[in-house]
Amino acid sequence: MYRVLTCLTSEHDWRLVVLAGTICWLASAVAISLFHRARASRGRTRAIWIGLDAAVGGCGIWATHFVAMLAYDPGAGAGYSIPVTLLSLVFAIGIVAVGLCIALSSARWPVVAIGGAVIGAGVAAMHYTGMAALELPAFIVWSPGIVVTSIVLGSVFAAMALLVAVRRDNPAHTLGATGLLTVAIVSHHFTAMGAVTLIPDPTLGTDGLSISPTALSFLTAVAAFAILGLSLLAAMIDRRAKGELHQQKVLLDTALDNMSQGLCMFDADGRILLFNQRYVELMDRSGMPLQGRLLIDVLRELKSVGEWDGDPDEFFAAVVADAKAGNTVTKSIGRNGRSLRVVDQPMKGGGWVATFEDITEWQAAQEQISHMARHDALTNLPNRTLFREQLEKALRLAKRSDQLAVLCLDLDHFKDINDSLGHPVGDALLKEVARRLGECITENDTVARLGGDEFVIVQFCSDCDPSAVALLASHVVEKVSAPYEIAGHQLVIGVSIGISLAPEDGKNPDELLKKADLALYRAKEDGRGTYRFFETGMDARAQARRLLELDLRAALQRGEFEVYYQPIRDVAKDVVVGFEALVRWNHSLRGMISPANFIPLAEETGLIVPIGDWVLRRACIDAAQWSQDVGVAVNLSPVQFKNPNLVSTVKEALKASGLPAHRLELEITESVLLQNSEATLSVLHELRAFGVRISLDDFGTGYSSLSYLRSFPFDKIKIDRSFVTELATRDDSMAIVRAVTGLGKSLGIVTTAEGVETDAQFDLLRQEGCTQAQGYLFSPPRPAAEVETMLLKPRARVVA
Repeated sequence: MYRVLTCLTSEHDWRLVVLAGTICWLASAVAISLFHRARASRGRTRAIWIGLDAAVGGCGIWATHFVAMLAYDPGAGAGYSIPVTLLSLVFAIGIVAVGLCIALSSARWPVVAIGGAVIGAGVAAMHYTGMAALELPAFIVWSPGIVVTSIVLGSVFAAMALLVAVRRDNPAHTLGATGLLTVAIVSHHFTAMGAVTLIPDPTLGTDGLSISPTALSFLTAVAAFAILGLSLLAAMIDRRAKGELHQQKVLLDTALDNMSQGLCMFDADGRILLFNQRYVELMDRSGMPLQGRLLIDVLRELKSVGEWDGDPDEFFAAVVADAKAGNTVTKSIGRNGRSLRVVDQPMKGGGWVATFEDITEWQAAQEQISHMARHDALTNLPNRTLFREQLEKALRLAKRSDQLAVLCLDLDHFKDINDSLGHPVGDALLKEVARRLGECITENDTVARLGGDEFVIVQFCSDCDPSAVALLASHVVEKVSAPYEIAGHQLVIGVSIGISLAPEDGKNPDELLKKADLALYRAKEDGRGTYRFFETGMDARAQARRLLELDLRAALQRGEFEVYYQPIRDVAKDVVVGFEALVRWNHSLRGMISPANFIPLAEETGLIVPIGDWVLRRACIDAAQWSQDVGVAVNLSPVQFKNPNLVSTVKEALKASGLPAHRLELEITESVLLQNSEATLSVLHELRAFGVRISLDDFGTGYSSLSYLRSFPFDKIKIDRSFVTELATRDDSMAIVRAVTGLGKSLGIVTTAEGVETDAQFDLLRQEGCTQAQGYLFSPPRPAAEVETMLLKPRARVVA
């Protein structure tokens, strides 16, 4: 150490020493700044920064050495070998470049330290090569211990300089790294100069490729200016790069602050590197410092004030472990009454980015969509999908002692109300029905709407018998059948119920629903407004009904339908004035099938439309061939009346047969008028316009018959057979017949009594002034071939 101090104080010019130190400081500052730029870059850009840094650093080391050598007075004339001097510059630049590449190859501190040590070795290589360029009339003797010390000093301080530089890119760390790198170069040089001992030898001199100290002074000055120029260039580039970085930072900050998501970036240790305001708002962390803090410290602080549930250490360890494993983790958390989706995405090189999204409204929308998909939009009851899920769950949970019943409900006469008063009234009625059904069940039961006017109830009770189901069914019938007040209308409907029991009638939803539906069909057959339990025979009846439907669909193609005719007699003249056409089905295997068995089925399946069209055409053809110009009456089903081609079908039938329109009479019931009064009246007026007569069948059985007579001028009204049958035995029936015939006389409408079977009934009808009569008293319906006989044969005075 004494030798070094003696060399520095007695053998050097302090003015040049200060100049060398200044050049070294400047070069070191620029080198550290460029190192930061290289570290922040990637790929080709990093390579450019490394090259520029190596050039500045190498030239700085070289200039520092030779300026310091000018400050050294060896006591004899000296020169410098040009090739070796240039080689020392190459060594300085090349080895510094290698050290920079090593230091920038990894963020781990041992690798950075090795890179710094290589730069220190480059300083040593440059120095001792430069010393080898010194030509003196003397021998240079080196002190090995001091030489090693100089190399160690340069490597250690250079390694420390880069470790400080990579710690953080801020003025304090940059200043510290610059100082350490300056110390590395200067300490190495002057320690190494302290290792020199000169032994004079006059025989030694300079060769032809040496350079004088004066020339070297010039070259050193040029090198110094080169360093200053490169420093200026680097500063300009650095300033521009920092400007771009600042602009990018502003853009990044703007983007982060305007994100709908919260974002927080963590390094490999869990330290918060970056976050936006949205993160602070969503996580409610505005009152605490976050930048640069470890996440575990933040969580512990939240735990201490009661704002964090669970174990912070355990949570932190799990997050860090997932990040190190490269796992992307998505989870949902609750915060201040809001639902947040958190996604932890690992980063290359360690650390992770956490994004926080408020999904409260999205979750509500998803729940609403799910609710809509599984509930009826009108009544908010479970729909078929949810009902099936609930029924399956109930069947799984039911024990042997539990009673589970499925009640299928169908509203009676709802369609008539829906068609006559419109869908808004029908919808309001369905809502009220749903409300009443909800009042009938317990919290263990379920009521659902399957569609239209179909509802279903699942009753679940423990250790009870079918009487509890019957009690519920009777309560539902009573509750639903009570009058409704809807939009100013007092409405009355009924309900039919079919019931199946589990496990007796089935162990799965399909089987239970099928058998409840069969029981419902039986309840409708038995007069509606009641309930029926499933019985084994119902399945057989349903099978028979399905077979009948199949035969009915093929009956038209096989030509199995026939038209029979029943005479209609004028009461006063006692002559036949027309015939009512009645369809009969002569099955190829079963023989004659009663209309009561197949007409309802045809109406339910829609087959009544082609069957009715065929009857109309057949009746027109037959009537056109009769010897007398009597009329023919054809019944129109309400289903037929919905056919938009009805008017054209009637016209085509008349045209094809040649039958005059006034001889055709179309009979409709009040249910036709219930469908859509305006459209129905329009069709009736159109039929009347080309001469067809219109008759109102089953008059007196509806609740608004008089309003129909006022809204449309019917040609005929037919008194229902239920009044005629009891004509001679009940005074009220007689009063109704008297009122209807009187009404017909007043309005100029023909009245026809149906179902006349005795002379006493006929005589009473004649006394009351009834215009026409038909029934078994005159003749049952006969095939078309017997019409002429019925026209010519006088009425027999017998009781049918």
